[in-house]
Amino acid sequence: MQSSFLSRGARASVIALAAAALLAGCGTGAASPDNGRPADAEKWYRRAQTDFTEADFAEAHDSIAKASQLVPEDVEVKVLAAKIALSSLDYAEVLRLLKGVRTSEAAGLRGRAYWYKGELEAAADELDAMLNDPEVKDEWAKSISKLARRGAGRTPFVLSGGMLAVLEMVHVSPVAPYFVIPIEIDGESALAMLATGSAEVVLDSATRPEPSWVSLRLGQRLEVHDVPALAQDLSGISKEVGAPIKALLGVNLLRHLNSTIDYEGRQFVARTYAPPPPPSATRLNLHYVRGGGMIVRGAMGSEKGPSAALLVDTSRPFPLALDAGGWKKAGTTVESLKLVAGDPEQKLREGIVPLLRLGAFDVPRVLGLHGIPVAEMEKQVGVDLDGVMGAGLLYQFRCTFGDDGRVLWLEDDTDLMRMMSQPRPRETPENTRDASPPALPPSGALPLAAPPPPTTTAPKKK
Repeated sequence: MQSSFLSRGARASVIALAAAALLAGCGTGAASPDNGRPADAEKWYRRAQTDFTEADFAEAHDSIAKASQLVPEDVEVKVLAAKIALSSLDYAEVLRLLKGVRTSEAAGLRGRAYWYKGELEAAADELDAMLNDPEVKDEWAKSISKLARRGAGRTPFVLSGGMLAVLEMVHVSPVAPYFVIPIEIDGESALAMLATGSAEVVLDSATRPEPSWVSLRLGQRLEVHDVPALAQDLSGISKEVGAPIKALLGVNLLRHLNSTIDYEGRQFVARTYAPPPPPSATRLNLHYVRGGGMIVRGAMGSEKGPSAALLVDTSRPFPLALDAGGWKKAGTTVESLKLVAGDPEQKLREGIVPLLRLGAFDVPRVLGLHGIPVAEMEKQVGVDLDGVMGAGLLYQFRCTFGDDGRVLWLEDDTDLMRMMSQPRPRETPENTRDASPPALPPSGALPLAAPPPPTTTAPKKK
């Protein structure tokens, strides 16, 4: 009996090993007998998958284009190509690629494309089709579908009033750079945090328990009508910040406002027009996984150093938070990092990233954390992140959204302004003419309060 049992166990082991080998082979780029995809097309498709997962969107675009040329009717190739197109906010291309594709994943991608395109009824139809799949769970889609149904006949983000609104940013903390501005929500004054980690506007559920459509007024010059807003308990954020935060302003709104964020200049600028590229700025290409998660790529160490994919979240006060892979790219092991003093759970560690390159700027000695749940964020966005870039790094730059949010311009005039012993110039409505949008930055700044202690040394432009 024992010999027979061992024989069956041995056979089971052989079968398991064979199955494992087969599964491993499927990931090597060999053609799959199930999909009938030619070997070259399979290799390009797998390469595009890897590029997309690693947030190398430019390479992913090129790789999937090669696969599409070889198998133009392949559904899996079309779906991946649509994901890549959505990351570049190319909504028309998403809809073209997925025409006639009837899967729940395709419906979800079409729904997002229609939503960010402003076609509400079509967005609701597609998102509902996706949610009818019992294997799909998407709380964002549930809320957005309801909003889209309630918003029938609306055109989201209609701007009225002046061409330009300038608001003074509120420095709510002496030790941490939170990006907070005063706004009006349906006529009621409130403080709002600029939160690029959120796709949508989010209102405090204490006053707005359900997703709703609202109007926002920025200063006395610019109003945004028919703004879709989700609901969430913001009391924890208010406690952390030390101020009553009633709204998070996500990237979907910030893109429409052609925004400039200048923390050190205490200035938030919203425009009805696309600003010209600022002088002495470096360009960062932005991508949005699922149309909402804002991701930028930097390099660790130098221009040719290891590339790092970073989620940009301005609601986080730290400069950087990296996972183990991100710290390895920075040349440091997690074990060598120091425990953060005062952390009751002793999970947070901190260290110094010797150099982070953003566009043409080298930012030396950046404070970084380990222990922030990057893996949870990776599940939400579906890409392999190296970490998160927070307001603690971006506050020293003047940041301007361009090309409908596909570009972030970073200006750094820290050294020049220190030499001149005066604050950065400010953009004002008086400098805006109807015939021609102003070049940045015009003059007229208010005195600066002391900024929070710097978390990095001044970057150098190469």
